[in-house]
Amino acid sequence: MLTLRQVEVVRAIMVSGSIAGAARHLNVSQPGISRLMKHLETSLGIRLFVRRGGRYVPAEEARAVFEQINDVHRKIDDLQLAIDRLARGKDVGLQFGSVPSIANVMVPRAVVAMQKRYPDLRLNIDIIKIEEAVDYLMLARGEVALMSYRLDHPSLVFEPLATGKLVFITAPDHEAARMPSISVAQIARYPLIGIDPNDPYGRIMVSLFERHGFEYNIPIRARFGTTVMSLVERNAGVAVIDTFSVADIGSGRLAVIPIEEETSFQTYFATRRDSSISSFAGSLIQELKKCMTSAPDAPD
Repeated sequence: MLTLRQVEVVRAIMVSGSIAGAARHLNVSQPGISRLMKHLETSLGIRLFVRRGGRYVPAEEARAVFEQINDVHRKIDDLQLAIDRLARGKDVGLQFGSVPSIANVMVPRAVVAMQKRYPDLRLNIDIIKIEEAVDYLMLARGEVALMSYRLDHPSLVFEPLATGKLVFITAPDHEAARMPSISVAQIARYPLIGIDPNDPYGRIMVSLFERHGFEYNIPIRARFGTTVMSLVERNAGVAVIDTFSVADIGSGRLAVIPIEEETSFQTYFATRRDSSISSFAGSLIQELKKCMTSAPDAPD
């Protein structure tokens, strides 16, 4: 039996016409090539090459062998091409869903990193609500769901993604904009835009307000962070929002103020229990963890 290494050496001699040329092509020593060829011809009991005009040419009796060697080499080239295409994400797609708080800033950052790693990978990003995650995964609409809250479902697996915090945001000219930090008691003085008490982030704020005996006053409710930030930017009010949503906000647009009380929360990625994720989905999770861990005001 010929090994792939022997096939490689024989073909190198065929292409270069010499032992020296084959050695240069394979970046090995000439004596090593000579020894391998002598051993191979002895083992096969036939000549593979003859010297003609100072060059090695295939022996007539070995012509069928060389035809097969060329076929093997072509198949190896095809295999390598297929591997290279897969490594670039060619003809492969990744579909995943994300809640808006992760999708607005963190997902685009991770996608840019994925494009560099897999330039030909097709990505399909679905924006989903928390209550849509179960159907999204169970109906195989996407491979992974990025979540701000962990659901209790026997057919889904939730694994930690990153930890974030809530922050207080105002317009740059608001009276509270220059505060280095703000307490729940100070936040309670203002009517808030945004977080619904039934939202995961809203529950954190409700519990904080209740523990300190303050009313949670939200005259304007807008579920998605982009709408909340747009309203705050126009001085329609102030808001409490997650660090991931404001990671790209400059000081000229909004003042982002840390909250003195503990507001940490955990985010997750969810998958079906009866399936394993692709290497591309695994890479996406890795990139997201990097982006979310390095987000401003994220806990160490």
